[in-house]
Amino acid sequence: QLVESGGGTVQAGDSLRLSCVASGGDFDFSDSTMAWFRQAPGEEREFLAGINFAGGVTVNPPVEGRFMIYRSNAKKSVYLQMNRLEREDTAVYYCAGKSSTPIVFRSTDYTYWGQGTQVTVSS
Repeated sequence: QLVESGGGTVQAGDSLRLSCVASGGDFDFSDSTMAWFRQAPGEEREFLAGINFAGGVTVNPPVEGRFMIYRSNAKKSVYLQMNRLEREDTAVYYCAGKSSTPIVFRSTDYTYWGQGTQVTVSS
């Protein structure tokens, strides 16, 4: 099970950090690849950033330089640091995980999902 937190309403230009905690015995978090996605109304789910078990990171170019992903295996947690937020970043943000190593952009390759947390950026 994955549980996100940290969403809310912020002003354009602000920063926000999302957290995702893993629980449950059938998911080896320390050996997993984790990722963050978002989905705006009427849009497809969009890959933002992923991190594998060794700390290797891939960030989708549209948010590269503003968004950063990192993890704590000790806390079974993955984080998304979002800086210089824009109105276009308004969406529901999801944490996702899978057991295999490659970081992939396709949402259907991820097995575990959180319930999502709303981020609203106002101007």
